[in-house]
Amino acid sequence: MLEQFQNLNISEVIIRALNEMGFEEPTPIQAESIPVAMSGSDMIGQAQTGTGKTAAYGIPVLEKILKAEPSKDIQTVVLSPTRELAMQVAEELNHLAQFTNIQALPIYGGQDMERQLRRLRKCPQIIVATPGRLIDHMKRGTIDLSHITTIVLDEADEMLDMGFIDDINIIMAATPNTRQTLLFSATMPKPIQQLAETFLHDPLIIRMKAKEVTMDLIEQSYIEVPDRQKFDILCRLLDLQEPDLAIIFVRTKRRVDEVSEALKKRGYSAEGIHGDLTQAKRDTVIRQFREKTIDILVATDVAARGLDISGVTHVFNYDLPQDPESYVHRVGRTGRAGQSGEATTFVIPREMEHLRTIERLIKRRITRRKAPTFSEALEGAQQAAIHSLITTTEEGNFGTYKENAEELLSNYDSAALVAAAIKLLTKEPDTTPVKITEEAPLRVHRSRNNRGDRNNRRYNRNDRRGDRRSRNNDGEDNNERRGERRRHFAPKNRDNNNRGSFRNNNQRRENKQHKEANRSVFKPYFKD
Repeated sequence: MLEQFQNLNISEVIIRALNEMGFEEPTPIQAESIPVAMSGSDMIGQAQTGTGKTAAYGIPVLEKILKAEPSKDIQTVVLSPTRELAMQVAEELNHLAQFTNIQALPIYGGQDMERQLRRLRKCPQIIVATPGRLIDHMKRGTIDLSHITTIVLDEADEMLDMGFIDDINIIMAATPNTRQTLLFSATMPKPIQQLAETFLHDPLIIRMKAKEVTMDLIEQSYIEVPDRQKFDILCRLLDLQEPDLAIIFVRTKRRVDEVSEALKKRGYSAEGIHGDLTQAKRDTVIRQFREKTIDILVATDVAARGLDISGVTHVFNYDLPQDPESYVHRVGRTGRAGQSGEATTFVIPREMEHLRTIERLIKRRITRRKAPTFSEALEGAQQAAIHSLITTTEEGNFGTYKENAEELLSNYDSAALVAAAIKLLTKEPDTTPVKITEEAPLRVHRSRNNRGDRNNRRYNRNDRRGDRRSRNNDGEDNNERRGERRRHFAPKNRDNNNRGSFRNNNQRRENKQHKEANRSVFKPYFKD
């Protein structure tokens, strides 16, 4: 049995807010992190999005501010990789602080600067910011970090993936050495460890067990299927499983548009989000999904970063992610807060080796399943109709409907009437023709140098550039895109002895790899 919040020395005003928000007991990451963070120690928390990490650092941050002397200075900064996550974190912190005078303000690119300045004049104690926009304010002199007591690096692996390491260096250098630093990351690759070594002082590490990180409550399966058959099989699965809320992950922005439009053609309540959409449009779609106005969201990895939406019952990997670690992030969108979830992945035959790489990462086999047939989908729809009839019958309260039913029964056979009701309620599989452009399968190159991952990242570079350009179009700060550009135009090491020699390409590569292996300089970790 997990410790109750009341036993974690949390203030009554925070307990009251937790009760108001419907929390009853801490999640594993909260139970372990809150006492450590409240002790004042630096901390590393390995926790996936959706495990309650915002409260894991948010409650200690609020407690520290409550116990400190009143001040007009910013006391806490939370760094977030995306605007969406910044808004969500700020909203949750404000909910936790609803019975206090503490305010959390989201600061992100694409938002009117004057509006942010007006809100900053109200002296919020907590800033939740994307790195680029925070640096803009620092340069303007509108945000001063010299008095902060706590800084939180939220989704640290995502921030490194998006090229923010230089921005993080600038921000951290502007904070006092006496600050407390809390770092949270879903994965712990070597660059995250290096980041921690640079900025944290004797941190305590809270690492969830592997089964908790990979979320055993999620039923994971895959279907081996040619690309051209994916959409029809997806529709059959949607008819069979009837998800309350589902996220469909695709590889490209074009696929988001095509798959979401095709779903709507066949009668599903779906919308798509990707980097080319305006921020206003993305906010609208996410709000509709959160409020269940739509029940299917089609998204790229970039657009879905930082989304924290409760109630997602199903995740469909329409395309395999280019980076195996992205699989963990995708699947983690369901099965939250102790609830079960289901994740289904479509795999092109030529991508099976890529699936095995994912299995090695999560340390478990993903169950193979057969694609449902048209007749199975129809049978599933009929069973759903029958279940709906039974549920309605058991609930009672028929009113005038019963009189109409008795009149019908006097004129028609009861079995025929029930069959008609089932037929009317059954959503037969829609076969409306749609066009989904085929995508080339991911390339996996196996070698002793593990160059496959590097080649995979290179393979779809054009799509990633498109997503980066979209941040520019959406009004994101230049600073928030700068790191993305750097990694494409970084100078390459050359072997002087082989300059201009095409015959010695292999030798140059070997020399370059040898040099890279011996470098002590921090090299950011990037993935798609």
